[in-house]
Amino acid sequence: MALLGASGCGKSTTLRLFAGLERPTEGTVRLSGQDVTTSSASARNIALMFQSYALYPHLTVAQNIAMPLRLRRLSAWQRLPGASLVASGVKKKTTAIAEAVGRMAELLRLSELIDRKPGQLSGGQQQRVALARALVRDPSAFLLDEPLSNLDTQLRAETREEIKALHDRTGYPFLLVTHDQSDALSMADRIAVMIEGKIVQLGTPVEIFNRPATQEIATFIGQHRMNILPAGAGEKLHASGAGLSLGVRPEDLFISDEGLPAKVERVTFHGEETILKLRGPSGLALSSVVRGDYATPSLGVCVHLNALETALHGFDRHGQRQEIAR
Repeated sequence: MALLGASGCGKSTTLRLFAGLERPTEGTVRLSGQDVTTSSASARNIALMFQSYALYPHLTVAQNIAMPLRLRRLSAWQRLPGASLVASGVKKKTTAIAEAVGRMAELLRLSELIDRKPGQLSGGQQQRVALARALVRDPSAFLLDEPLSNLDTQLRAETREEIKALHDRTGYPFLLVTHDQSDALSMADRIAVMIEGKIVQLGTPVEIFNRPATQEIATFIGQHRMNILPAGAGEKLHASGAGLSLGVRPEDLFISDEGLPAKVERVTFHGEETILKLRGPSGLALSSVVRGDYATPSLGVCVHLNALETALHGFDRHGQRQEIAR
């Protein structure tokens, strides 16, 4: 599940409440049906991964992964060098820890890197070490706070797939906190959209994207901001536009022989797509995405824009979703 919202909406605070790092002023916190409101962070057995991986630079991959188990299972003197030579019980514990580290390293494809230090790893490899360190203690839930924000575009896409695959393999409950819609839409089974401290919509990624509950959610979700045509301005696209505000995503707004008149003000090439910024009636700002082999209009050219009925979203004067008669 993902908590998706803009900066300052309260999603990271919610994660900290789940983790036990903060206490709620009212209400309860439940994990797996149990009330853990007053339980300490350690008692909740929750794994956390933040934007910063916080690996120990002087320790190897194996030592970094083992650290949570050593702190939980060994006393201070048992962690001293040579302690396993003095007490047989310590040797059994350290052997069990080493076996757990080996299993986790194999799961996350780190076995060949086990003796390296963080400075010798790529960003993606460091990310996997941080994941292994969090998961090695067999947590009851796994919380991720903006875990991909430090990665470049290609590595970010690869790591999304790895985390999703890890979730599928392990079955651990994952809670992802992010402001990035691509992360939430591609990784989560369910998304809770947060605005100003409240969850305003909960659903699958497909439901959130295709049926936003409010105009505010509609303009927040999506790689390109949804166009909103005020009541009356959208009549050229659909008769319902006389009484409802109509929303249409830029990728669904195409150039046609008839429809809404607009003038091209800016053309931005992005390789597989070209983004048009246009000015419609009464100064209405519009965006359209042109893909494939379609001819791109030049600056200053007047065109007509249209959209399929199935691509239109209706909103009343309060910003609430209203179904459009097809």
